[in-house]
Parts: sequence; structure tokens; C-alpha cells
Amino acid sequence: MAEKKILIADFDRKNLDHLASLFSLANIEVFIAMDGQDAYEKFQSENPDLLLLEPMLPKLHGFDLIKKIRKELGKNTPIIILTGIYKGAQHKNEAVNALGVADFIEKPFDSEQLKIKVINLIQREDHIDEELPDPDSVFEALSEMAGEIEGAVPKK
Repeated sequence: MAEKKILIADFDRKNLDHLASLFSLANIEVFIAMDGQDAYEKFQSENPDLLLLEPMLPKLHGFDLIKKIRKELGKNTPIIILTGIYKGAQHKNEAVNALGVADFIEKPFDSEQLKIKVINLIQREDHIDEELPDPDSVFEALSEMAGEIEGAVPKK
């Protein structure tokens, strides 16, 4: 796996340390933030492959952080909400549907399952990063094909 980076934002130092060591052992570069503003700045500067986020952050709430990343930075980076505060299906549905997060996990969590989810998400990004053709060239090719088909069909 190519060098991958994740950003972990949580107000709890013990949880940050645990998660940082978990992913460092998996050869993933880890950046940490203890408040939303710091998380936003690190997201801008480090361009992580995934964000692990406890939404209850000082300075900038995690849900606002997600909106800011999506709107201002135009990033569709996978985000996993990892929370001990927001619990239940209503919060999960809101986060997944309204904010477009990849997953919503309540604390306490299984560290190995979380590590597998993160690795799967960042590996999937490798496949998505393939360069796509320019949309104009695709439309041009489709128009040419339509013209060829139209010319090959006998007119009545």
C-alpha cells in the first residue's frame, strides 16, 4: 500500500494516542488534532486520505468541520465519525445522509474492526484516483459514434 495519511480529530488525548498508535503500526502516517479549527488547518495542509472524527470538538464542531471541508475545500475525502456522545440511529442516519460520511461508529469500538474499515476505505481510494478522460473528449467520441450509427442505418 502506498504511503497513506489519516487525520484523527478528538478532544480526548487518551483516545487520540490509542488511535494514533493503532494506525502507525499499520504504516499509515497519522496527524492529530484536538479541536475543529486545528483539524481544518491540518486537513488543508496535509490532505489526508481519510478523516476519523469525534464531532464534539472545541472551536469548530465536527459537523461544521465536515461541511467546511466539503464546501470550501471541495474535498470528498472519506470521513468516519467515531463518537461516544452522539448515539443512536437518528444521529447515524443524519451523518450518513446529510453529511455524506463513510461510516458512523459509536464508542466504545473494536479497534481491529475500525483498522480494517479504515484500510479498506483508503485502499479503495487508490482505485478511484485513476485518471479519467476529459469530459469534452467523451462527449465528442459519443457524438462521433452516434453519427456513425446514424449513417449506417438505412433510411426509409
